This record gives sequence, structure tokens and C-alpha cells, in this order.
Amino acid sequence: MNWPEAFVSDVTISRAVHRDVKAGRLRKLASRLYTRNLTDTPEAIVRRNLWQIVGGYFPGGLIADRTALENQPAADGSICLVADGRHGVTLPGLRLRPRQGVPPLDNDRPFVGLYLSSTPRAYLENMRASRARGGLIARTLPRGDIEARLDAMLRRAGEDALKRLRVGVRALAPQLALEKEAAELDELIGTLLGTRTGRMTSRLGKARRAGRPYDPERLELFGVLHRALRDLAPVIRTAPRRDRTAAGTLAFFEAYFSNFIEGTEFEVDEAADIVFRGLIPNERPQDAHDVLGTWKVVSDLEQMRRTPATAPELASLLRHHHAVVMEQRRDKGPGRFKLAGNRAGATTFVAPPLVEGTLDHGFELHRSLETPFQRAVFMMFLVSEVHPFADGNGRIGRIMMNAELVAGGEERIVIPTVYRNNYLVALKALSQTGNPEPLIRTLDFAQRWTRAVAWGELGATRQVLESCHAFLDPAVADAEGLRLTMPDHGAVKAGSPRRRR
Repeated sequence: MNWPEAFVSDVTISRAVHRDVKAGRLRKLASRLYTRNLTDTPEAIVRRNLWQIVGGYFPGGLIADRTALENQPAADGSICLVADGRHGVTLPGLRLRPRQGVPPLDNDRPFVGLYLSSTPRAYLENMRASRARGGLIARTLPRGDIEARLDAMLRRAGEDALKRLRVGVRALAPQLALEKEAAELDELIGTLLGTRTGRMTSRLGKARRAGRPYDPERLELFGVLHRALRDLAPVIRTAPRRDRTAAGTLAFFEAYFSNFIEGTEFEVDEAADIVFRGLIPNERPQDAHDVLGTWKVVSDLEQMRRTPATAPELASLLRHHHAVVMEQRRDKGPGRFKLAGNRAGATTFVAPPLVEGTLDHGFELHRSLETPFQRAVFMMFLVSEVHPFADGNGRIGRIMMNAELVAGGEERIVIPTVYRNNYLVALKALSQTGNPEPLIRTLDFAQRWTRAVAWGELGATRQVLESCHAFLDPAVADAEGLRLTMPDHGAVKAGSPRRRR
């Protein structure tokens, strides 16, 4: 016979199965369960053919309880069902757990020889109390898990999704004799929507009830970066003493390059006219004010020594710096957190209602970091990933990063134009794949480079930066095989050729 990879035998095929097992064409995996695959592990075969196998044991059964929400076996391999049969089935890596209950209803959906509980039924039946017993996990999810799933539904699909769920639960409860559970779920949903003040057990639920909801996926990402930073060996790069001219030049190029990263591009002479002579070009006044506003913040040592001691202070500093940098862009809401969602490429940033709560929880991780460099990297990524404003988030994140360093007496981090792609790719690696190492290495090198530059008079410093390829467009640099290099001040003084953008 042409056997499937895995199947459950019955009386109609048992003789043929027995014959092929004896001939070595089939092997037995569990009671009534066979496979023609003679090489792979039983666990791999069962997982690959999971739902066909479940349907073979319990045809027409209903995927129910925690399995209906998790859509996969539980941590202990449990799959919960409403089906005929009082005894469970033990399989390699799995335990099928049937129970008596209301059979599939009109809203339950057909699924590979089984039925899948409708969403209202899945939530309603998971409100039933259950306990772990016999070494097996509880059949229903803990209350905190239900709160987290409902919060995720609210974040991703909006209030209407929860309201539709509530309507479905109310209609279904009498058919399942779960009116008490429906009332509890109704109160939970109302509390998440802000129309009730019911009890919450999870951190997410409590934050939502307090009016400070947050993005838990971002908190997981911040935790990844936090752990990586905590593992760093402490490196202190004390900022050299600089006179007023040198400090002003460093602040100028910090502002210049920070805006260049965001696409606000000027020649150095144009930017110097804007900053030092107040010459605002008629054709680009808003771009000019972006550069000027950034410079006003980063050149003000009093402002740059201010770092937040509390989450409200963090929000206040962010708003202040944004108001200065974006002063001339009234359409971007200077000093006001965003009112609409924003994204960059494939990354969708934190939704507006979750901004303040996510900043609050992220700040709790930030404050536990020990060195200025650790706090600087974390703060920059926190602002970048939350993206709390309609525009200007990158500049504000780098301002907050360098404020941590200035306040700690350490060297700033300047990201020159040629290093822009390194920086953005490193941010993307953490944001999209959870890998923090490229960002840490990138900012570490940028800080070492910044400290190696002899910041002085504007023209002389510009010559040094040109010798490092700092002004090169990244695409041009890649095509010519060039990269950001450490400065060779001796070569510059000897008259090395200047490379212009």
C-alpha cells in the first residue's frame, strides 16, 4: 500500500499494517501509530504530521482550552481536546488530553479532520479554573496569560477587535453554560478598554489599568541589549580638556553629522554660516533650523549634563530637546509625543498610546546600568526604537546618548557621514533580529574615533576629518574601497591632500 508518512491504524487496515511492519516497510511509533519513515526520530515525525495524527485518534474532535489559544502543544507536550474518549494518548513528545464537553458549534471551524474553537469560545473556556495534575500542565491558561493576549489584540487590532470579542462571548456563554466566566471576561475586556476598573494580575494588565500601557515586545528587545551591555568589560574614555574653540567645533560637527544621517544635508561652509553667522538660506529655512536647533542643544554644556533620574524627567528632557531641534517644523509637533503611528522600512515603531509606558519601563532597565557608555548606548536605542515623536527621533536619541557621556565625563560619540550605513545597519540588526553586538561595536569604534580627533579650529579640524574620509557618501566610499579611518595628525600637518565630498 501507499502509506502516508504517519497514520493511525484501525480495524479496516490492521492486517495490511501488521504485514508491512513484519516486512520492515513500516515501524510502530506508539499505540496504533505507524510510519513508513524508517530513519527520522519518532518526535520529528509526530511533530511534522501533528494534526493529522490527532485527527486520526479523535476524528471530529475539537481543539480546545489552552491549545485553542496557543495553537501548538503546551510546554509539556499537552494538546487539549473536547472529544469522545476518557483516556489520553501518549505519543513521542506529546500527550493528547480529551475531555467531555459541548461538541463543535456553528462558529467552530473545520481543521484537518478536527475542529478549531472559535476565538470567543477559546477565550471563554480558558476562563475556567483548572489545575496541573498528574504531572501535566493545567488545561487552561493562567489569568495573566489571558490578559497579555487580550492586551496584544488591543495593541495590534484596536478597540473594535476587543469589542467584537465581547459581543461573541456574550452570545456564546449560554450555549456553553459559562455565564459566570463570561461576566469575568467582560470585566477584564472593559478594564483593558478603560471603561471598567477590574482586578488585573499581570504586569501588562496592571499597566493598562493604570493608564500606562507599554509594548512588551520592545521590552524584550531592551532586555536583550541590557544583558549584552551588562556583560561588557568597563571601558572609560575620559573626555580631554578642550578650550572653547575646540568644544565649539566638536559640537558643530556633532550637530552637522547628526543631521546628515537624517538626510538634512549641507556643505560644511553652509552649515557654519547657519550656526555661527545666523545665515538662514531662503530656499531651505526649516532644514537650516534643524541644524541650528541641534547645535543649540549639543553646544550647551549645561543642557548636555542633564540626565534623567526618573521616568517623568526622561519624558520632560525628550520633549524639551525636541522642541528646540524641531522649533520651525510646527507640523511635526515640537515637544509633543506623536499622535499617529510611524515606521521606517519594515520596522513599525511603538504605537502612540504605548509611548510613555514603554519609555517608563525601558528607563527602569537604563537606570540599572553602571557605566556612562552602557547608559548612552541603551538610551539612544530606547529613543530610536520607541520613536516617540513624529520626526526628529534619531537626532534626539543621539543627543540623549551624548548627554549620558558628557554627564559622566566621557568622550562623546560622533557618527560621521561615511559611517552612517554602519550605524543604521547596526540599529537594524538589533531592531529586527535581536542582535545587539553590531550596535555596541559600532558605537564603541565611533567613540574611539571621536576621541582620537584633535578637535580645534574649524578649518584645521575639517582637514583632519577629510583625511579620515569622514565626509564621504557611504556608497562612494564602498565603491572606492574606503572607510572611516583613525586620524593621522602628523600627515595632515605635513600637508596631505584634502579629499572633498
